[in-house]
Amino acid sequence: MTTKSLAFITSCGILFGLLSFMSISHEFDTVTVAGGQISGTVNTTGDVRIFKGIPFAAPPVGDRRWKAPQPVIPWSGVRKCDAFGSSPVQGSPNPFGPWSAEFLIPKEPISEDCLYLNVWTGAKSATEKKPVLVWIYGGGFNSGGAGVPIYDGEATAKKGVIFVSINYRVGPFGFFSHPELTKESGRNASGNYGLMDQIAALQWVKQNIARFGGDPANVTIAGQSAGSMSVNALVASPLAKNLFTKAIAESGANFSRPTTTLSQAEEAGMKMAQSMGASSLAELRAKPADEILKKGQGRGLVIDGYVLPQPIAAIFAAGQQNDVQLLTGWNEDEGMAFGPPKNADAYRKQLNEQYGANTETFLRFYPAGTDTEAASSQVKVSRDMAFGTQNYKWAMLQSQQGRTAYVYRFARKVPATGEYARYGAFHTGEVAYAYDNLKFIDQTLRPLEPADAQLAKEMSAYWVNFIKRGNPNGKGLPDWPVYSTTNKQIMVFDTKTGSGQLPDGPALDFLLTTMSK
Repeated sequence: MTTKSLAFITSCGILFGLLSFMSISHEFDTVTVAGGQISGTVNTTGDVRIFKGIPFAAPPVGDRRWKAPQPVIPWSGVRKCDAFGSSPVQGSPNPFGPWSAEFLIPKEPISEDCLYLNVWTGAKSATEKKPVLVWIYGGGFNSGGAGVPIYDGEATAKKGVIFVSINYRVGPFGFFSHPELTKESGRNASGNYGLMDQIAALQWVKQNIARFGGDPANVTIAGQSAGSMSVNALVASPLAKNLFTKAIAESGANFSRPTTTLSQAEEAGMKMAQSMGASSLAELRAKPADEILKKGQGRGLVIDGYVLPQPIAAIFAAGQQNDVQLLTGWNEDEGMAFGPPKNADAYRKQLNEQYGANTETFLRFYPAGTDTEAASSQVKVSRDMAFGTQNYKWAMLQSQQGRTAYVYRFARKVPATGEYARYGAFHTGEVAYAYDNLKFIDQTLRPLEPADAQLAKEMSAYWVNFIKRGNPNGKGLPDWPVYSTTNKQIMVFDTKTGSGQLPDGPALDFLLTTMSK
């Protein structure tokens, strides 16, 4: 090839890139949404337009603290949406357990003024009707935010999906009940403000996403951990009806967890107010956010009679949930064991006290022949009670009620060094693979291998296929069977991806039976 030929080809490539950039830039230089006009940025390759920090509700501050999200306050001119909005009020993000910095929110900004969302779109025209994914973060309902690096939407947008990530209030700002709040609401309910934020964001998507080239009739909600529990709650809530058609639930649901009634939540709220010396709602709203945060950790979903009219398990058992196609699963090593494990004798003693005549059956599934075996069993029990039984139960109900479900197990022991090496296929470990975001992983802590790039390619293809048409299968991918209670076929994601029978179905059935008593 001559120097002139090479120069011509290079020039054509540059020109094509510029034309591609201009085509996407011109259409979406400004977009009109609820509240006014916005502008965004373009990725380095010129094929994805990015809008960060779009307000979808009024700031929930002052008198709007502990109220349902209120309409966006209009602005004049073109609002620059080129940076994430503030993360919701929570403790300072510091690495802990398996979660290094790329799994956490930025250090700042953090504020009560947090109701913002972000859009990544590869559409070149507002008429394209691309499928939409709405991502809901985890964090135990006490932490998290859309600005976490591994939640970046560019890679998914490049595959033909409009990626939306949303913020919602957490902790005592997002999940707090009080008799005065219940009375003030006009609905005889209080508590689920974070969940109402998610619904408001979904309503924003339905009303505005077509202006970014999205299809408001083809929306998938997805989340992990508390985000997955949120997905489960949204599928149960009548307030979220017709806002989405598909759900991706990664490690979290609400089928055998303790439920908090409105009266219980109100009682806890009054105790919190007393601990702060506040005798009225007005005094509580006047308290600084830091004081509220310090006094009010550990809150979550409330069966309030409005957002959640009944316990989620009861709504699903009656078949009254919103109809969705489901992709769900959990990770091999995401058991949450706090403190040192009990030795075999202490473990067997604890089981006997808790399960009596069922102890021997329990030990067949989670044995304790040695201290090492007992320690391993305790982690597996933790995994299965917190996550396995929850998502397994959802898949079971989907199958029994004639709805489609695809089930996975993420088993890849993520390569790691030092302290991180002991966490294996840890809680949240699958997210960077499923959304093709391994580039954000700190390779000094987790030196990834070629097998990881291949796994991310496969997982993200399955996820995108499901988002587009409700079926994860596609050309060049191992077949992922629809889950049923008879075949119990799941997809296992590891260095080699393939389908097989759920290995611990009998153990999960046993746990569900004992947990329901």
